[in-house]
Amino acid sequence: MKFIEALLLDAGITPLAGVDEAGRGACAGPLVVASVVLKDPFAAELAVVRDSKEISEAKREEIFDLVHEHALSVSAVIIAAKEVDERGVHAANLDGMRRAVQGLSISPAYVLTDGYAIEGLAVPNLAVWKGDQVVTCISAASIIAKVTRDRIMRELDNDFPQYGFAGHKGYITKVHTEALTLHGPCIEHRRSFANIAALLS
Repeated sequence: MKFIEALLLDAGITPLAGVDEAGRGACAGPLVVASVVLKDPFAAELAVVRDSKEISEAKREEIFDLVHEHALSVSAVIIAAKEVDERGVHAANLDGMRRAVQGLSISPAYVLTDGYAIEGLAVPNLAVWKGDQVVTCISAASIIAKVTRDRIMRELDNDFPQYGFAGHKGYITKVHTEALTLHGPCIEHRRSFANIAALLS
């Protein structure tokens, strides 16, 4: 499927930006949306760039730096849990995608996204099914979003050690559920999510 990038570049449509998010399904912590424009998505050094979920946390940190080295521009937008609650996760995600593209230092000619087309974006864009697995610039954005968010969650673990954020990163796990039952939600939990709302009712 990397032929999508090849077709666009062969047609002279450049630069290309990839967009992806991290934390959409988490019930705590921010939603992070990233956009990346690579110098050359087919550079041999970028062969290790894959969907962030397929790579270990330590390896993602290494690839994070590699993406920055091979990028023309990188943009990351951090959307707080409160904003996710106020706007809804889908609306917050779409707005974050627009903001991430607008935050690039160069204007892309075309934008490729993972899963959702970006409504209201002036730049032509295409949603690619499982794009974070098959399109290099989307995979690169996936790495940037995931590492940025993981770093935030490790910091939040220092502020709220009772929840174990450094381990589960705000997603629902047995440990997280037990901590919520014992301590109740904190300010970083998304009150619009069903499991958190149930604890507050």
